[in-house]
Amino acid sequence: MKKTLYVSDLDGTLLSPAPAITEHTAAVINSLTAKGMHFTFATARSIYSAIPITSALNVNVPCLLMNGVSIYDIAAGGYIKSEFIPTEASAEVLAAFERHNIRCFMYRIDGEWLTCYYSELTTKVMRSFAEVRKHEYKKPFVQVPRLADYANADTVYFTTTGPHDDLYPLKCEIEHIKGVSHAFYLDVYNGEWYLEVFSDRASKANGIRFLRERYGFDEVVAFGDNLNDLSMFEAADVKIAVGNAKEELKDAADIVIGTNSEDGVAEWLRNNS
Repeated sequence: MKKTLYVSDLDGTLLSPAPAITEHTAAVINSLTAKGMHFTFATARSIYSAIPITSALNVNVPCLLMNGVSIYDIAAGGYIKSEFIPTEASAEVLAAFERHNIRCFMYRIDGEWLTCYYSELTTKVMRSFAEVRKHEYKKPFVQVPRLADYANADTVYFTTTGPHDDLYPLKCEIEHIKGVSHAFYLDVYNGEWYLEVFSDRASKANGIRFLRERYGFDEVVAFGDNLNDLSMFEAADVKIAVGNAKEELKDAADIVIGTNSEDGVAEWLRNNS
């Protein structure tokens, strides 16, 4: 009998538009994991928002955070693996942000503690991003004069959000920096774009490959909706896009199911797992 891992993106996929885990999705997934289904999620979110928003679920396999930067065991309460950005690459990334006059958030993992650093909150979207995460999820934010002074060997992630045309030239420059990779995709809630930068060893694909090897899965079934899920599809045996997914993801999918507003993932699992 095949040992299958079911892994879902969160925002726009497993989460409702609220965003939240609906009672129906929680009931279906928890019923199936109680019968032996292996389930986890892969998200761009960090530990501070991903864990509370999925607390109604029995996630019985370590999850992928920040687009695969970290693999976190919810049951044990600790990081299994994290991919750090080389210090010289972080310096180049920050220099690129400066050249384009764009501010960002920078994340470091010091031991087991994830901290977000920033120098200025220059846009309404950045201020909202910080306020929601500080007050709803208790994420630690630290303001510093210069991010470059705090970018050390513990740095794992840079993120910013804004209009496509503002971020695209920066994205093109970051593509040429050795030691890092990136995700560039539309936010499903506010219509702005996210640009996220992380180690070139970190991706949803590599995270899934790690889980497959470590826990002996024969098959991976992946659910997604956005461009940063293309990487996850690379490592999956069965690729499933929700009905509200971007056309590029639907084109890469084996199956297209119901939307996230229709509990599409849970309904497919209920009928097929």
